Amino acid sequence: MSVLAHGIGSQHDLPLSPFYAFAGAFAALFVSFLALGLLWSASRFRGDRAGRPLPVALQRLADARPTRMAARVLGLAAALFVLLHLLLGPNGPERNPAAGTVYVLLWVGLVPASLLLGPVWRLLNPLRTLHLLVCRALGRDPAAGRPLPVHLGLWPAAAGLLAFTWLELVARDPASSTALLLFFVLHGVVHLAGAARHGARWFDHADAFEVYFGLLARLSPLGRRPADRRLVLRSPFNGLDAVPQTPGLVATVCVMLGSTAYDGFSDGPSWITTVQSSPLGRTTAATLGLLAAVALVATLYALCTGATRLISGQLRHPLTAFAHSLVPIALGYLVAHYFTLFVTEGPHTVMVALGADNPVPPEPPLTPGGIATLQVAAIVIGHVLGVVAAHDRSVRLFPPARAVAGQLPLLALMIAYTIGGLTLLLA
Repeated sequence: MSVLAHGIGSQHDLPLSPFYAFAGAFAALFVSFLALGLLWSASRFRGDRAGRPLPVALQRLADARPTRMAARVLGLAAALFVLLHLLLGPNGPERNPAAGTVYVLLWVGLVPASLLLGPVWRLLNPLRTLHLLVCRALGRDPAAGRPLPVHLGLWPAAAGLLAFTWLELVARDPASSTALLLFFVLHGVVHLAGAARHGARWFDHADAFEVYFGLLARLSPLGRRPADRRLVLRSPFNGLDAVPQTPGLVATVCVMLGSTAYDGFSDGPSWITTVQSSPLGRTTAATLGLLAAVALVATLYALCTGATRLISGQLRHPLTAFAHSLVPIALGYLVAHYFTLFVTEGPHTVMVALGADNPVPPEPPLTPGGIATLQVAAIVIGHVLGVVAAHDRSVRLFPPARAVAGQLPLLALMIAYTIGGLTLLLA
């Protein structure tokens, strides 16, 4: 098994005409933009205030102590499983399920879990559970600690996310036990120290996995109202609209997009040749490529939000105002790039964990044409959802006469991202 074979299709196994794929994508974006401009003149999303309360019995089950304890025990058990296999298990993902557990079951598998159930990693997070146990043993309130600096925001999470994607996409042997063990030891030490200083709120801002899965969970139909902590059924757009405009949010989302883009072209023959023949060395050249991909995504977004501010008038925080609209785009890329990995290597990892000797990964449930259609549709739908989220925010922030014109730079950004995403799939 190649853990880094992320199921990214190429021309020979994605039998779709590039012309029809691009034409359909552009048509979807333009039609949605025009329809929104004509029919959507006032903001309809209410963020955390929206949602229909679920039955009290379901609320009690979700909040019950045994439910939360079971989730924490499951998270600790999974962490111990990975740790023991990294320390004592054989080398190589063919016989050791640790790498597959991390890169497939955790990194990819928790994406649909978060979309269905909300921020489940917050309960499963073994570091948060360890911090809770230590605080209880010491008779200390887990929430107690020094206030987090206001400017800190999500910047630690963005840095941690970049570090993990570097390990996954750039490191010479990302599936090795040594590399994974070193990463998670450093990850654990940093975040347990941060929680000891600032309390459990540290994980909400600094833990890359909590922030990453938490952003994706904003698109879940399940949410909570902050006012009364009621579990509600809501439109995913309301959850997306409630994303806090926090420092570091743009950096986090740009790492999500840029790393997936780098994943798309890093398997190409031309890039492999460039990296292998670079006088800088393979690791340095690949690192620069990853950073360049993230920087390109961020630069395009910054230019477009700057243009939006010029067209629409005063806007205090143009970068964070529309950062939430990039989350469904990132989700679309994730589905397109990781679908085949999850449905083939996920069962393979489970079989290895159960003791099977060199099990054969199952065939994808879709034909190559079906996979191609799913991947293109995921990218296009992600961008259309981004257009809807950006439009609703525009009509809320801008005067009516400028709301549609102010979105033109963002539409151009969506088109640019769509061209990039489809090119990585079809070129």
